[in-house]
Amino acid sequence: MCGIVGMAGQGPVNQEIYDALLLLQHRGQDSTGMATAEASGVFHIHKARGQVREAFRTRDMRALLGDIGLGHVRYATKGTASNEEEAQPFYVNAPYGIVLVHNGNLTNTRELTRELFSKDRRHLNTSSDTELLVNILGSELQSEITGPDLDPAQVFRAVARVHERVEGSYASIALIAGYGLLAFRDPFGIRPLILGKRPAAEVPGGEPRDEFIVASESLVLENAGFEVVRDVEPGEAVFIALDGTLHAQQCASNATLAPCSFEYVYLARPDSVMNGVSVYETRLRMGERLADTVAKYTPAGSIDVVMPIPDSARPAAMQVARKLGIEYREGFYKNRYVGRTFIMPGQAVRKKSVRQKLNAMSTEFQGKNVLLVDDSIVRGTTSREIIQMARDAGALSVTFASAAPPVRYPHVYGINMPSRHELVAHDRTIPEIAAELGCDYLVYQEVDDLKAAIMEGTDLVDLDMSCFDGRYVTGTVSEEYLAWVEGSQES
Repeated sequence: MCGIVGMAGQGPVNQEIYDALLLLQHRGQDSTGMATAEASGVFHIHKARGQVREAFRTRDMRALLGDIGLGHVRYATKGTASNEEEAQPFYVNAPYGIVLVHNGNLTNTRELTRELFSKDRRHLNTSSDTELLVNILGSELQSEITGPDLDPAQVFRAVARVHERVEGSYASIALIAGYGLLAFRDPFGIRPLILGKRPAAEVPGGEPRDEFIVASESLVLENAGFEVVRDVEPGEAVFIALDGTLHAQQCASNATLAPCSFEYVYLARPDSVMNGVSVYETRLRMGERLADTVAKYTPAGSIDVVMPIPDSARPAAMQVARKLGIEYREGFYKNRYVGRTFIMPGQAVRKKSVRQKLNAMSTEFQGKNVLLVDDSIVRGTTSREIIQMARDAGALSVTFASAAPPVRYPHVYGINMPSRHELVAHDRTIPEIAAELGCDYLVYQEVDDLKAAIMEGTDLVDLDMSCFDGRYVTGTVSEEYLAWVEGSQES
């Protein structure tokens, strides 16, 4: 999971990209980077470990010149989280010069690595699949060049061949030196990408032109005063030339939309709309359906109060309380200066950070039977600590409810849950998971209920629910691949 943004403006874009990255910070806190391009084709790139406010200094911002640019916030799903060389964006100097950011995860990296060496004659310096992607794009673009200039049709043909070669999930934004900004999305639209427009304004000494933005979440567009045009379609490429003209073309055969369900469960901010679906409304519907399951599997009168695990579970918890007619209370205070524990890079770090991030207020727990609602349970580290905190604060009993179904399978499309052995629900029954977590009762959302909560009232016909049901929508994820991923993670 990462956050990406690209902008083609009428004036310097560095500050607006910086502001956009702050809004996307929840999608990754390991590292961040930005690239801008001047009309002459000169790139300016800065990337560093840490969060946005830590990574960019005034001198860095002043050096990021140009009216077109892109940015990225990262948490590691491939490569090494601590390696600054694997921070994005990535750059290749041919053809023309390309700099690229990527949200997602490629699933045929072994084959692509061999091809790039033997067929494309290109060198890789990291284990990042983003470096793979920018080199494949560069190679395919190189094969399209027949004259001195590059036109949108050539760009789209190159992207079409990228789709033919690459497997997995990828929402990508690239700058092509001297030509413009390119954005494209994998043929299943697994990771989000949204296009926005700001109407032309008068520019002293210049011709007014429309400004465009592409970003992972709609809140970025709205915050910067851009009109949401639409989602970039699965398999589609959008090219914004330096003169501000917009070109778009479908570049994949048999493209079909199957967005990642975990975006709606946890990853995205609630004030975003992706693929025409409101994240906040989805989480309310998750709570509505979870309430029925809680009522079905817990004894009557066993819950005195409903409490959310802040922040992403709050809408679901409010609806659970409302539908069950049980008091809703806030029992945990959150320290907002600690990152999201799910996306931290190690179990020890996650466990330590839970108690740094949350504090249980004993006045809300003392002598009560509490129902704690969280968005999901992945490794169980956070849930186990929270349940113990509730008991230490004086709760008589703790019922724990997950607004998502059990995570039983690896997520290979850009979320850091690659090993089955790390998942608390893998090969365990729900009573066994409850014993592992230390709660009195454990309730999970049903798979069909989550699917309905996301798809209700929308045009969606499919979702990637692979971490819940084991069905990988790309159809190219084999047992051999999963074993290889788990082995590489352990080594």
